[in-house]
Amino acid sequence: MISVAVIGSTGYAGSALVRLLNNHPNVNKVYASSHSYSSRSYSDIYPNFRNRFDEECLDVDIKELTKKSDVIFLCLPHSISSYQVDDEVLKKCVVIDLGADYRLKDVETYKSWYKSDHGSPQLIADSVYGLSELYRDEIASAKLIANPGCYTTCAILVAHPLLSENLIEKSPIIIDAKSGVSGAGRSEKLDLLYCEVNESIKPYGVTTHRHTPEIEQQLSLSSSKGKNSTGIKVTFTPHLVPMNRGILCSVYGTLKKGVTENEVEQSYKKWYSNEYFIRLLKKGELPQTRWVANSNYCDINFVIDWRTNQVIAFGALDNLIKGASGQAVQNMNIVFGFREGSGLEELSPFPM
Repeated sequence: MISVAVIGSTGYAGSALVRLLNNHPNVNKVYASSHSYSSRSYSDIYPNFRNRFDEECLDVDIKELTKKSDVIFLCLPHSISSYQVDDEVLKKCVVIDLGADYRLKDVETYKSWYKSDHGSPQLIADSVYGLSELYRDEIASAKLIANPGCYTTCAILVAHPLLSENLIEKSPIIIDAKSGVSGAGRSEKLDLLYCEVNESIKPYGVTTHRHTPEIEQQLSLSSSKGKNSTGIKVTFTPHLVPMNRGILCSVYGTLKKGVTENEVEQSYKKWYSNEYFIRLLKKGELPQTRWVANSNYCDINFVIDWRTNQVIAFGALDNLIKGASGQAVQNMNIVFGFREGSGLEELSPFPM
């Protein structure tokens, strides 16, 4: 049994994480930290926790939480985590950062895309990218885990087999992605009001979305068999759709000469047929967000357009679970030797 702390516990990802940890069979204590809601009962902020998690929110330094916790989850905006984590913290507990501060291996790339300095660049090399299905061995011994972004998780899981098995050209790779509104966080923003998003769909962050370099870094590693993190460039266009949660990624790639449909199918089976949280769908069945909502599953399938010699591969996941908090718990399970699915096996409810 372990004790855990969640810093930034009252955002959407933080609350999903508290819910998962509160029901986890190997967690005996959850400390919920929130500067904005300090000393308020967690169930006053989220009444669905009433009589299940009524603990007061703490507003304490990360160093104080290391005295109580085996693992600390950081659910903070970019640039904040890097100023809180240091060697002293990592000597005492495992840190799983759900933010962006340790995902990119090149600090100058981070500064360029996030328009922010980095508080602990010396720790970047030691951080492990927390995409459980691809980096399980490295995660198992990690002290600092960079939990992937939500769009990134979906796009990489869909495209990785195609690039790793050398089935598609490195360019062009087009990623068309759509997300529910919870992906933008819980803060008050004019363009996220009900009347602004309902009955509409819109692209945003076109050519500038901060998940772009993360996707390119990891897909470059896929393409090069892990030897380097450069070489792949993608056209990534996210869209906001009027639903609470969920991500659907459509990845377009040009097949290399002579590649067959069976080779594409076998590439996905090679990488994912034994992965509990990745479901490869039957031929002709395409992923839908409704079947993964509120779950840690990612559904994947593909179609080949022989007329244009393109493979169009699809993935669907819940942006707050497999795209954030569920993946963080999955990584925690790996680090502490728990069964990987512990606390994560709930299926998507329907109708929602």
